[in-house]
Amino acid sequence: MASDLHTHTSFSDGKLSPEELLAAAKEAGLSYIAVTDHDTVDGIRHLYEQGLYPSKTINIIPGIEFSCEVDEHDVHILGYDFDIYNQDLADKITELSESRWTRFSLMMEKLQEIGYAITESDVLQIAGTSKSIGRAHVARALVKKGLTGSVHEAFDKLLEHGQPCYVPHYRIDPEEAVALIRNAGGVPVLAHPKLVQDDAVVERMLALDFGGVEVYYPKHDAEDTARYKAMAEQRGLLMTGGSDFHAVPQREPLELGVFTVPDELAAPLFHPPQGLQ
Repeated sequence: MASDLHTHTSFSDGKLSPEELLAAAKEAGLSYIAVTDHDTVDGIRHLYEQGLYPSKTINIIPGIEFSCEVDEHDVHILGYDFDIYNQDLADKITELSESRWTRFSLMMEKLQEIGYAITESDVLQIAGTSKSIGRAHVARALVKKGLTGSVHEAFDKLLEHGQPCYVPHYRIDPEEAVALIRNAGGVPVLAHPKLVQDDAVVERMLALDFGGVEVYYPKHDAEDTARYKAMAEQRGLLMTGGSDFHAVPQREPLELGVFTVPDELAAPLFHPPQGLQ
């Protein structure tokens, strides 16, 4: 059987609701799925409060993906199998959400100043239930209004670092992200290390209290996978993997179940939830 330990829902920048994601996972025949929305656990909380987590038909692992920065390199940290109602984690998520709203407002001002007829309402229609508003939502709104030809074009011309509407956002330090996950009872995992674009930084990060490395990832080729597998084995860390599924056009994979990992990589991160509110 197969599993996917890296997915996103409409509570961050994915297109599918948590219910739709579960339905797609069941359709794909997955045994385990981790919901790893950006800077929020609202999606997994929603499933719990709707009586859908835990599930009798698929093993759901609560997750999160924190965005950090080290020496101008993007470093993403996944957290798994933690208390989704942990107060310190909730407080930090609220802080991150507020900073995202501030960043979003500044991006909209910049777009309007250079003549793009787009409003906050246009983006919020795209964002739906998400409180984790980001550049992907803005890009999709620009495409929907016909102001750019694609999400890729929106980023390249307007929203990437160095472009006229880029606004930097507040990121927590990797040390803080790892500590938050550990203190909530979870396992911190270094996400898609190739995308850090500097293995010296990856090595520095793995000196922190990580529990695993995302060895298997769609943008890792065979050489990358072997290199990060060796790093994990050398440190006695778990090896994880996932598709980074968003269900967004022009972002592969387009379907859940196309990129999976064996169940034995997911099983150590799964425990039936206990003591939830």
